[in-house]
Amino acid sequence: MSDEEHHFESKADAGASKTFPQQAGTIRKNGYIVIKNRPCKVVEVSTSKTGKHGHAKCHFVAIDIFNGKKLEDIVPSSHNCDVPHVTRTDYQLIDISEDGFVSLLTENGNTKDDLRLPTDDNLLSQIKDGFGEGKDLVVTVMSSMGEEQICALKDIGPK
Repeated sequence: MSDEEHHFESKADAGASKTFPQQAGTIRKNGYIVIKNRPCKVVEVSTSKTGKHGHAKCHFVAIDIFNGKKLEDIVPSSHNCDVPHVTRTDYQLIDISEDGFVSLLTENGNTKDDLRLPTDDNLLSQIKDGFGEGKDLVVTVMSSMGEEQICALKDIGPK
């Protein structure tokens, strides 16, 4: 065909799906589910039996993993629901900028500068106080469906 080589720029993921299907009847409490295009953690599941010819229905009560809003959905238990791929990654905190962004150190030695400080006041004050005291902090970043947010903090001792 042609003698020239093709070079492709890698843009993070390999186009993998942000969600995968799972039968509604198999999703349990503390699992994940997509409701109204938001990744959520299931806090309550109730299954109702229906009449002669209907389907059993699953009633999900779930909390959005990024903004904490409570969402509900009712799905026939035999139907498939979308379940988000949720990953947690630990990064070392290097710096906090004036405009609310954090600078994080990845495992391969690069920096990640595109994350904002969390909106949760308790976690926010822990991060700012710990950083102000010069502690070595490791933050846990939860990512799902193209969104990322700091969700936890570990102190690994003084610098």
